[in-house]
Amino acid sequence: MKILIADDHELFLKGLELILHDFDQNMTIVSAKNYTEVFEKIKDNKGFDLVLTDLAMPGSDWLEAIEFIHKTLPETPIIILSAVFEKEIVQKTIEIGAAGYIPKTSSNAVIISAVNLVLSGGVYIPPELLQATKQNEFDLLKQVENITEDQSSSEKIKILSPRQIDVIRLIAQGKANKQIAYELGLTEGTVKLHVTAILKILNVYNRTGAVIEANRLGLINNSK
Repeated sequence: MKILIADDHELFLKGLELILHDFDQNMTIVSAKNYTEVFEKIKDNKGFDLVLTDLAMPGSDWLEAIEFIHKTLPETPIIILSAVFEKEIVQKTIEIGAAGYIPKTSSNAVIISAVNLVLSGGVYIPPELLQATKQNEFDLLKQVENITEDQSSSEKIKILSPRQIDVIRLIAQGKANKQIAYELGLTEGTVKLHVTAILKILNVYNRTGAVIEANRLGLINNSK
């Protein structure tokens, strides 16, 4: 796995590198200290599995920078890790292609959990933001915020929507979010929200775990 991390504070950059190596010791990490370096590195090498970047850095306006990164690496998820935590900014980054937004005040465990979620095809939105958004924004995530880990199998099946079951079955076929979006007539962003909700409902950490749990619940074998 190869991850590009970017932050203009070297101490934070080094700390983030240590956190990620705890997550996966075999991970290849490429670092950048400003947007100029980010642009150079993604131009020379497009084989990144994830971009994890600060928001306000020298070298470019953040809005133009995130749009450029997403355009250059359309298949690579982007996570913003920033001290700036304003609802409108968070929502804007998601709208222009980011797959997650992590406040810098987050614990190491939250950072790793968010990275794992995004690498599994989901979207990480801070819980406090979900409570602040108006109706219809991130509703697919709001509906699972109060789910507990001790939900019974029958309760899980009832909570999952028919569309989410469709998504699980296509994940079981090895299809990526873009393929699932095409087959179900959804946007890729909506599929990511469904994946996030599915992982929460089934109390699993990645797509493989979701398939195993869905199979145990009989959701995949019962497909047409």
